[in-house]
Amino acid sequence: MSASDPNPAAALDVLRTRIDELDAALVKLLNARAACALEIGAIKLASGRPMYQPARERDVIAHVTAINDGPLKADGVTRLFERIIDETRRLQPRDGAPHAEEHEGE
Repeated sequence: MSASDPNPAAALDVLRTRIDELDAALVKLLNARAACALEIGAIKLASGRPMYQPARERDVIAHVTAINDGPLKADGVTRLFERIIDETRRLQPRDGAPHAEEHEGE
């Protein structure tokens, strides 16, 4: 598939189908990541460790920007992972109780 494809409508359909497949895989991976983060939160809570660890978040951002081969730019990857981390943090327990919120309409 390329911009010079003789049948642009077919090329768009193929590429959009591929994006839908990639989106489905991303959602599965994000949920698997969130499940790991929930387990980490439970361990932190049980061991009396602080939930918020900004140094770890900086390490995550540094790692994902280092392994990024593009075409996304580093600042784009940083923004994406900052949002992923923020959303994951919302799931972690606070004051001993899970903090999973309703996701109506999402």
